[in-house]
Amino acid sequence: MNQTRTALVTGAARGIGADIARRLAGDGHRVILTDVLEEVTQTAQDIGLGAVAVPFDLAQLPQIEPFVQSLIATHGPIDIIVNNAGISPKHDGKRAPAQDTDLAEWQAVLDINLTAAFLICKAALPDMRARKWGRIVNMASQAARTRSTVAGSHYAASKAGLVGFSRTLAGEVGLDGITVNCIAPGRIDTPMASGVSDAVNAAYVQTIPVGRIGTTADVAHAVAYFASEEAGFVTGTVMDVNGGHFMT
Repeated sequence: MNQTRTALVTGAARGIGADIARRLAGDGHRVILTDVLEEVTQTAQDIGLGAVAVPFDLAQLPQIEPFVQSLIATHGPIDIIVNNAGISPKHDGKRAPAQDTDLAEWQAVLDINLTAAFLICKAALPDMRARKWGRIVNMASQAARTRSTVAGSHYAASKAGLVGFSRTLAGEVGLDGITVNCIAPGRIDTPMASGVSDAVNAAYVQTIPVGRIGTTADVAHAVAYFASEEAGFVTGTVMDVNGGHFMT
């Protein structure tokens, strides 16, 4: 039986993050939702079950560690971190080739998708280590695992970096009862996925063995396992949630 823990879910206003927060709250955890989108407050209200929303812009990198420390001061130690927030800029519904990607966009993607996750972990780890328990789930992507025809080079680089960071961190904190794992979703039905044309998504479905786009619930189920007591012997791994589109 899982104990009640406190979970922080980033990028939780909608899509995958909202469903992860909903699932963890349903499993009995105290859930803190954060997002730059103000609708995160309504999402927390809709979830109920004691879920709370604290809007925050992860692009403000110097403020991330003080932000996490303020959450701990207000809500108590954070036991579960789900670094779900991410951006994947498109231009006219398509990715920009690397040659045409400007430095500002490249840096913005790495800031949100990779550096913010590092800073959140850094801020929360001292309490986790002191209590000898923790679960960190970092949202990677199929784009980190293989060539993508949809994601831009900056997105793929940020998610591959997140996998490398997670494996290194898993080796550093395992003796403290903390696990660090990644989930690599394939095409999931989210507002981010709708940034490309229906034709692109339809063509993608034809390449998925189970014959459908994934759902946010598919990803939330995977997160719930990694966040559980039962997952204490699983760390440094990447779980592919892609309907068989990419297999290793």
